[in-house]
Amino acid sequence: MDCLFCKIINKQIPAKSVYEDERVFAFNDINPQAPVHILILPKKHISTILDAGQEENELIGHMFQAANKIARDNGVAEKGFRLVMNCNRDAGQTVFHIHLHLLAGRGMHWPPG
Repeated sequence: MDCLFCKIINKQIPAKSVYEDERVFAFNDINPQAPVHILILPKKHISTILDAGQEENELIGHMFQAANKIARDNGVAEKGFRLVMNCNRDAGQTVFHIHLHLLAGRGMHWPPG
């Protein structure tokens, strides 16, 4: 498989890890859209959220719990943060391995772009 995020998870491509456990890996986005922009991805390859079955419910919930911990550890939980998951090209997904974007450190606007 030629997945950029799988290569990062497997340490074939370097990334500055901010959190890792047995199920997820998180690192700073190389093209940040906010002062804090962290990507949280499962170690299991799932191309899009449309490919996630019921058997992934616990894993996806774990991603959100990891996001909560990362937000607290980075001091942005109280002021607020945004979690985004894009699905397919028109939504802005460029790497086809599901991931959450944790964005914080500035005011967020609605609607998003």
